[in-house]
Amino acid sequence: MSEVNLRHGIFLPPFHPNEEDPTQCLERDLDLIVHLDKLGFHEAWIGEHHSAGYEIISSPEIFIAFAAERTRHIRLGTGVISLPYHHPMMVADRIVQLDHMTRGRVMFGAGPGLLASDAMMMGIDPLTQRDRMAQALDAILRLFKGEIITEKTDWYTMEGCRLHLLPYTKPYPEVAVVSAVTPSGGRLAGKYDLSMICVAATNPFGYDALASNWQIANDIAAEHARTMDAGRLRLVGPMHLAETRAKAFENARFGFERYLGYLNNNQPRFIVPKGEDPLEWFVENRYGVCGTPDDAIALIERLQEKQGPFGCFLQQAHNWADWEATKRSYELYSRYVMPHFSRANRPREASFQWCGDNRAEFSAKRQAAAKAMFDKHEAETRAHRDGGGSAARPAQGREAW
Repeated sequence: MSEVNLRHGIFLPPFHPNEEDPTQCLERDLDLIVHLDKLGFHEAWIGEHHSAGYEIISSPEIFIAFAAERTRHIRLGTGVISLPYHHPMMVADRIVQLDHMTRGRVMFGAGPGLLASDAMMMGIDPLTQRDRMAQALDAILRLFKGEIITEKTDWYTMEGCRLHLLPYTKPYPEVAVVSAVTPSGGRLAGKYDLSMICVAATNPFGYDALASNWQIANDIAAEHARTMDAGRLRLVGPMHLAETRAKAFENARFGFERYLGYLNNNQPRFIVPKGEDPLEWFVENRYGVCGTPDDAIALIERLQEKQGPFGCFLQQAHNWADWEATKRSYELYSRYVMPHFSRANRPREASFQWCGDNRAEFSAKRQAAAKAMFDKHEAETRAHRDGGGSAARPAQGREAW
């Protein structure tokens, strides 16, 4: 339905149960990025969190530096850096360094900070976070452009602040803001011509806000004489795939309830009615997919119908299933879902159909060619035999040597 070529990736918070070894969890996250790189996924976004136990990556920049060394093609983004927690110059410097060290594979995702518990530990009033994000983002973009900034806010000071190393990517790496339900992400994307990541696209509230938040971005962009690029819009949703729905459900029972318990422990969001199966309730209410590649295709097409064209679908990475089943889920997605949207197999399908439609003609020609070869061979053999084969006898004596 769209002329935008759909890309595919993951949004990695990550979610790791408290009973697992954290060092091995981080190593498995790196292994996942390597696995996705080999499967042809286009991008991965890595989160920043400092509390609540499950989301144990505190520095997406450090993680990206490790992942970049182990991969070849996949682009790596901060998903996201919580700007109110950092001085803007420090963020800009780290992103520019990664931009050089990855030769342009890094993307800069920015947000206000999702967990109120993170902000409270640093003495930051959550009510200030969105405004502070906007302040920091403005300063970072100006630093990327080589500007010299002197300004003082209620939370940072800059005195002749400049970057002594400008971005490797010109004019600077791709910059994305997150959008969930509120219009803040759309407003910033429209104002500064940024990419958007809709992190709650399959949540009913986020799903309902999709078109309106994108429209807000477009309206504000128009005020600045610009248009938004749908190819830089990303939608996020959780899924687990297997060969059958029954197998997918069996796999996901490994860790789904712990995942749901973490989300509700942080903030009550998914309250399962008493007596209902949590996973079945979650899927029936379209919070995510637990099924086959066909179910994944149906979800993405439903999002396209709601949103219109968008550039990338990001699977929310999780630990619903064990490691082997998780890897298999991504493999099934790459084998069947990605080519469905890239239409890479259309020429193959057309060639297969063409051969089938002309099978009788092609078969007759092949048989005729084979018969002609046999006839030629028999004729040459007969002529050789009838001629006595004298021409083939070698000379005798010294001349033969």
